Amino acid sequence: MRNDFAVFILTHGRADNVVTMKMLKKGGYTGRWYMVIDNEDDQQQKYISNYGADHVIVFDKQAAYDAADTMDTFNDHRAIIYARNESWKIAKNLGLKYFLMLDDDYKSIDYRYADKGALKYKSVKDFDRVFEDMLNFLDTSNADTVAFCQGGDFVGGLDGGNFKKGLLRKAMNSFFCRTDRPIQFKGTMNEDVVTYTTQSSRGRLFFSYTAFAVIQLPTQSLTGGMTDAYKEGGTYLKTFYAVMSMPSAVKVGMMYTKHKRIHHKIDWGKCAPKILNQKWKKGAKENVEHNGG
Repeated sequence: MRNDFAVFILTHGRADNVVTMKMLKKGGYTGRWYMVIDNEDDQQQKYISNYGADHVIVFDKQAAYDAADTMDTFNDHRAIIYARNESWKIAKNLGLKYFLMLDDDYKSIDYRYADKGALKYKSVKDFDRVFEDMLNFLDTSNADTVAFCQGGDFVGGLDGGNFKKGLLRKAMNSFFCRTDRPIQFKGTMNEDVVTYTTQSSRGRLFFSYTAFAVIQLPTQSLTGGMTDAYKEGGTYLKTFYAVMSMPSAVKVGMMYTKHKRIHHKIDWGKCAPKILNQKWKKGAKENVEHNGG
């Protein structure tokens, strides 16, 4: 795996249960990796003991909070936004050109494919190759970040429609990033949705590639992380951050899964500028006709 790239696992209070690390090892990842924790984590020494001091990076959470736009007055430090925003500084200090942000609760990253009219999957066994390909996609697309999809993006299988699109105009949970192209995340909760909707409306590019999906452990099944904050505020509070940020394109709706819950609904026609084919560029028609097209 290239040496100018590293995986950052953003984690808090789960030193003995970083599920994502187990997944990376099982998938043969050979590159650089770091646990990114904050100086308010009382398991700091346990992280160092479990993973080694060279693999644990500690940032100042209060300083990160002071620099962030949390979109509220809660002064709640139990949020991943601070680690996300600090990641670019960390990557620069490490001399990295690229990095991948991952949450700490991934049990697998699956390859998705169509077979005999059904959408099937198999777990990734060669992360080095997959990560290299995603970095190439990041560069060639000129996107601010590219990501894997989530399991929920494929509800309905092939008939659900998302898989056949190839790309979705969103990025959540897993972020392939360039150190020289920083993103400022906003919002104590739902910081990824707030950021990709707001920034997409301003012409920045966020993509999820539908050939892969991150599979997380069930929400709130682990202790630590943001579990306590989500339990206190529920999805009602979480959803409204994106509404506050983009009321012209995001509204509150209901997600009808096994248990009904409030969720954001995005009107993409009002959220992101369309990417038009070059043939619609002024003068393109004349050029085509001149060249015998």
